Amino acid sequence: MPSHPRLRSLDIRPTHHGGAPALLVRDPLELADRYLILPHGLGPALFLLDGEHALADLPDLLAEAWGVRVGPEVLAELLAALDEALFLDNDRSQEALAAALARYRADAFRSPGGAGQSYPAQPQALRSLLDGYLAGVKGDAILPAGGGGPNGAHGLLSPHIDYERGGRVYAQVWRQGAEMAQAARRVVILGTDHYAGHNRVTLTRQNYATPYGLLPTDQEVVAALAAAIGPEQAFAGELYHRREHSLELVLTWLHHMRGGRPVAVTPILTGSFHPFIANGGHPAADPAFAALLHTLAPLARDPDTLFLASGDLAHVGPAFGGEPVGIIERAEVRAHDDELRAHLAAGDAEGFWAFIKAGEDAKNVCGVSPFYLTLKLLGASEGHPAGYALCPADPQNTSIVSVCGMVFG
Repeated sequence: MPSHPRLRSLDIRPTHHGGAPALLVRDPLELADRYLILPHGLGPALFLLDGEHALADLPDLLAEAWGVRVGPEVLAELLAALDEALFLDNDRSQEALAAALARYRADAFRSPGGAGQSYPAQPQALRSLLDGYLAGVKGDAILPAGGGGPNGAHGLLSPHIDYERGGRVYAQVWRQGAEMAQAARRVVILGTDHYAGHNRVTLTRQNYATPYGLLPTDQEVVAALAAAIGPEQAFAGELYHRREHSLELVLTWLHHMRGGRPVAVTPILTGSFHPFIANGGHPAADPAFAALLHTLAPLARDPDTLFLASGDLAHVGPAFGGEPVGIIERAEVRAHDDELRAHLAAGDAEGFWAFIKAGEDAKNVCGVSPFYLTLKLLGASEGHPAGYALCPADPQNTSIVSVCGMVFG
C-alpha cells in the first residue's frame, strides 16, 4: 500500500444504506464496473486521500480536524476496498485505464450508451418518439437557416436531461433550429463534462454513433484544437467521452432532424468553471479555454457551421445536497433562471458569467462552461428563447432540475 495514497477522480454522492447516511462512490470511467457504499463518517478520510497526506498520519488528522475516530485497521480495510475497485491512482488503475483507452480507440465508433436504456435503440422506435415530441410543439416557429449572427454563425443551446423529462424543451429548440440543423455542413458541439476533474477541454478522435448511423468526427478541427491546447492535455480525459451523456443526447436530436444524414462533428467536453469562482481568474484567460476560443474563431465566421451548446440549468434540492424545494424555492429558481436566460438571449457571455460568479453558482447550473464558451464564439448574437421547464429530480418531488433552449441566427 502506498505511503501517500491518492484517489482517482470519482463520483461521490450522499445516499442512505440500511437506514443510515452513506456515501455512494462510483468510477465514471467504470474501469472495474463496480461501486462502493461507505459509511458517511468516512467522508473526511476520502478527502484526505489526496496524495499529500501520509497514511500513517491519517488517524490523528481525522481526530484533530473532524473529531472522527478511525483506527489503522479500518483505514487498511478502506484502502484495500478502494484498491480492489481500482479507485486509487496507482499502477493497477493506470494499467486498467490504458487498456480501456486502447479498447475505446480500437472500436469502430463510440457506441450510444443510452440507446436501449434511456431512449429506443431501434431507429424506427426512436423516430416515432422524437417525432411525437415535435408534434406536440408544431405551432412553434421555424427560424430560417440564412443570415446568422454578427459573425455569420448559427447556434443552439439545448438541454441534455433525459428525453422523458425534457422532451418538450428539446422539441421546442430543435423545431426552431430545424433548418439550421438540416443546412449545416459542419457542427461543433460543446457539452458539460460532468466528471472532468481538473480537465478543461477534452477531445476525442472517435466517431460518435446514434441509432441512425455514424456522425463522423471532424479530424481536421480536432487536430487543430489538440495542437493549440497540447495533445497530452487535450486527450487526458478522452475516456470520459465513453460514458458522458451530454453530447450523445443532443447529437441524437441533431441526427434525427437531419433525417439520418451524417455531418462532420467536433465533439468537445468542457470542464467546470468552479475553480474560477473559488480561486479567482477568468475562464477566457485560462490557456486551454483561450486556445479553444482562438482556434474555433474562424469557424464562427462560417455560415455553414452550426454551434451546439449542451447544458442544463439549476440543480437544487436533496438530490444535489441541498434542502427540500417547495413553492417559495421554485419561485426563486424561476427568478434566477429568468435573469440567467436574459443574458443568454442577449448573447451576453460576460454578463452571464458575472451573474453566475456573483451568486457563486448557488443553483448549480450544469451548463455554465458550454453556454459561456458558445456565447463567446457566436459574438453579440440575439437568442430566441425555445422552451423552459422545471423537472422533478427525486421521487418526492423535493429536488428539481431546470432546463431551457435557445436558438441563435
